[in-house]
Amino acid sequence: MKKPRHIAYYVTAHGYGHGVRSCDILGALLAAHPGLKITVTTDLPENFLRSRLPFVDGRLGVRPGAFDVGMVQKDSIRVDVAATLGEALELVEERSQLIDYEAEMLRGEGADLVVADIPSIPIEAAAAAGIPAVAVGNFSWDWIYAPFAARDPRWRPVIRMFAEGYRQAKLLLQLPFSPSMSVFPHHVDIPLLAKPGRARRKELAALTGADEGKRWGLLSFTTLDWSEAALREVEALDGFEFFTVKPLDWPGRKNIHAVDRMKMGFSDVLASSDVVVTKPGYGILSDCVANAKPLVYAEREDFIEYPLLERELKRYLKNVHVPAADLYAGRLGAALAAVEDAPAPAETLAGGGAEQAAEILMAGAGLR
Repeated sequence: MKKPRHIAYYVTAHGYGHGVRSCDILGALLAAHPGLKITVTTDLPENFLRSRLPFVDGRLGVRPGAFDVGMVQKDSIRVDVAATLGEALELVEERSQLIDYEAEMLRGEGADLVVADIPSIPIEAAAAAGIPAVAVGNFSWDWIYAPFAARDPRWRPVIRMFAEGYRQAKLLLQLPFSPSMSVFPHHVDIPLLAKPGRARRKELAALTGADEGKRWGLLSFTTLDWSEAALREVEALDGFEFFTVKPLDWPGRKNIHAVDRMKMGFSDVLASSDVVVTKPGYGILSDCVANAKPLVYAEREDFIEYPLLERELKRYLKNVHVPAADLYAGRLGAALAAVEDAPAPAETLAGGGAEQAAEILMAGAGLR
């Protein structure tokens, strides 16, 4: 296979972590191959992608599109399994039409490689169009949904749809913090994609009015349902300044500051902070490992990935668990105090994964 000239890159909108890691690979591809064109198909906000890829001189196109449903979220921690099943069954019904439409789109655009993180329908469309497809991920949706089939057999055709699609991938670029992912016939292990951000405390203080002399905490959530009482609990933590990245915003709070990612990128906000408060997800775990930031984390319900990610964060990060009930009540003080004295991690994780992934995609070895 010749080097690709036009890559069709599909990114699930399940969470920003998929977009973050995709941008790491996209940035490495565009930096190393100035003649390459990439079309990203996703329902993630385009301005989110542009904020992480600001210098791509017209070679990056973005089109809306969703080819999986992920997990329908009540908020950043809680999921709605019943609603997810309903949407997934609709996807099963639309599968054939979506494959045909995307296959025609791929032919018309002249794409010569498909990359999917990690919907399966684009992989099937690539096969229909005679184009090789590569999956990128640390889990697959058939694995995520498998526990639900024991409760409700209607999940079985959903799981089967994803498994059948994944088996048509020529290769999986398997990221850290993953299960075996044996549904893919061939895989290559990829190191950590994330890179350290830049600590920009003076700029962030000037932007938000935060006190540089206090400890800074990043509240890494897309949504978080804090009541007025919970917000008062957080405001009572006088020794802390907290940051969110918009759209999460509670205007008018004395020590909670919302940052526009177009003015300062997420990675730099994280690098400028002393501690991160979040729920375990691939993207935030990777960023915390890359920036060596302590983690205060709450548990996630009905998500098979959670025990795996909890195991991995304990290997690579200073960490303290905060019960979800305490998080929702704004009771963070005890966990924030405890994480300062938490033991240092016993292990480190190699980086350079974005460049390695880009090299494999461009080499095309074994994809035909």
